[in-house]
Amino acid sequence: MLRKWLFFALITFTPGSVRAQSADVVCPARPISGTPVKNPVDVFSQQGILNASLTLRSEPLLFLKECFVYEDGNAAVEAPTLRVRPGDQVLLSLTNQLSYVPPPQLHRPKKSKRLDAAKIPATQRQIAGDPCSGGKMVATSTNIHFHGLNIPPVCHQDDVLNTVVENTDPAFHFSFRVPVNESPGMYWYHPHLHGFSTLQVNGGASGLLVVEGMENVKPQVSGLPERIFVIRQQFNDPNSWNASPFQLTVNFQPAVSPNIPTISMRPGSKEFWRVANASSQAFLALQFQINGISQPVELIALDGVPVMRSSQATLVALPPGGRAEMVVQAPAEGGSATFVQVGYDTGPIGNPNPLQKLVVVNTTSNLDASSQPPRLMPTTQVVNTTRFLARFSNLANLKPTATRSLYFSEAPNGTNGPTRYFITVEGQIPRVFEMSAPPSIKTKVGSIEDWTVENRTGEAHAFHIHQIHFLLIATDGKPEPDPELRDTVILPPWTGTGAYPSLTLRMDFREADIAGTFVYHCHIFDHEDAGMMAKIEVDPK
Repeated sequence: MLRKWLFFALITFTPGSVRAQSADVVCPARPISGTPVKNPVDVFSQQGILNASLTLRSEPLLFLKECFVYEDGNAAVEAPTLRVRPGDQVLLSLTNQLSYVPPPQLHRPKKSKRLDAAKIPATQRQIAGDPCSGGKMVATSTNIHFHGLNIPPVCHQDDVLNTVVENTDPAFHFSFRVPVNESPGMYWYHPHLHGFSTLQVNGGASGLLVVEGMENVKPQVSGLPERIFVIRQQFNDPNSWNASPFQLTVNFQPAVSPNIPTISMRPGSKEFWRVANASSQAFLALQFQINGISQPVELIALDGVPVMRSSQATLVALPPGGRAEMVVQAPAEGGSATFVQVGYDTGPIGNPNPLQKLVVVNTTSNLDASSQPPRLMPTTQVVNTTRFLARFSNLANLKPTATRSLYFSEAPNGTNGPTRYFITVEGQIPRVFEMSAPPSIKTKVGSIEDWTVENRTGEAHAFHIHQIHFLLIATDGKPEPDPELRDTVILPPWTGTGAYPSLTLRMDFREADIAGTFVYHCHIFDHEDAGMMAKIEVDPK
C-alpha cells in the first residue's frame, strides 16, 4: 500500500528578545486525551508594546497538523495567547520557512479555478521582494488575519488581499496599534491565504488575542479563575476534508470518549470561561450540563464585545470563527459536570456536527494553586471603557444610509464537477471569487447600512466581515429584542421549501481607520477557499 504523506505548517512564535528557533525544532507534544486542560501560554505587552517574532515552518507527517510554537526559554509550547490593552502597539515579525507542496491526491478537491499568475493584470502582480504587491498565492505562501480587530485593511496591518509572504522573502513585519476604543474581549489570529486557508488552519494554525479590561465593563468577572478553551478540529482522513469524520479538540487535546479532557473546580465556585471556535467548519451548540441537564451560564461577551444586557443562556451557538465569554458555576461537593457540544443540524446537505463531550468538570475542595488557572485581576492600567461604549453608541437607533440584499448560493460545476460557492449582491451575477475581481460593494466612511443576507442553500453558512462589527437586528424579518454586536454569525440552512432563512445586519462603517478594500465571506474555510467571498471598498469621507 502506498504510504500517503501530508505536510503541516509549523509556526514558531518567539518574543523579540528570544533567540531564533533552530531549524530542527518540531511541534511540541500535544496533550494526551483525558488529562487536565491547561490554558495556552500568555504573552503580555509591556509598556504599551507587544514585540514578538514568528517563524512559519513545515515538516512531513502522516496526518495534517499546523502549530504556532512559542519558545519560552528552553521550552517550546504551542499557540500562545497575545494579551494587549486598547492603544497598545503590536509589532510582529513573520518569517516564512514553509518548504512543502501538498501532494495533489492529498490536497483539498479543487472547487474553483486557481488564478493563473499570467492572467493577473500587470498592475496587480507581485513585485519581486515586495510582499505587499499581491501575486499568486501558493501552498508555500502565507499571511495573517487578526480576526475581529477593527484595524486598517492595509499591508503590515490586516490585509489579506495583497499581502503574500513567500518562503523566499525576508522577515515580514506587522505593525499596528490596537484602537483606543477597541472593546475588551477575545479575538484570534490565523492565516488567511485564499485557496489555502483550510490547509493552513486545519489542525491548529491559530492563536488567541485578548484585549484586556473586561473587568472594567463586567466587574463580576474580576478575580475569577479564567479558563481559555480553544475548540479546533482534528481530521481522521485528510483526503476528505469536506465529509471525513473529525474529532473536536480542546486546547489541542482530543475530546475522545472515554478519555475526555478534564478540569477541577471548587464546589459551587464560579469561573470566567473564554471559548473560541477555531475550527475550519464545525458549528458548535454548547451547553454546561449537570447530570445531563443544561445549566444556565451568564453570558459576558460575544465576538470580543461585552453584551449590554444581563443574559442567562442554557445554550450558546458558535459558528466557525465565533467566540463567547461566560461565567459558569460548579456543582456541589462531589458532583461533576460536562461541557458539551450537543450537536448542530447544518441542513440536508451540511456536514455532520454530532454530539461530543468536550470537558468533564470534577469538583473538590482540595485544590492546590497549580490545579487552577490564574485569576482575572485588574490590569495595572485601568482601561477607559467609555471610549468603546461611545464607538458603538446608538447604533440600533440610527437610520441606515443604505440597504442591501445579499445571498449565499451553490451550484454544481457540470455533471460531475465540484460544487461552486457564491456570495452575491442581489441584482449582480453570481461569480466564484477571484483575487482580481472588483469590489462587489462600494460605500464610504461614516455610512450605516442594513444588509439582509439570505441562505439559498441546503447547508448552514457562517457570515463574517473583516475590519468591522455589525449589529444583528432581525432574524427572518423579525426584529431581535436585544440586538448584539457580532463579527461572525450563523446563517441557518434552507429546508428546500418556504422562505429562505435570512439575517438583517446593521453594518457600522463610521470608523475612519477601516477605509480601504477588504472582504466578507463564509467562515467555513473550505467554502471561502472555493469562492464564497467578495470584496467591499470603503472610501474615505
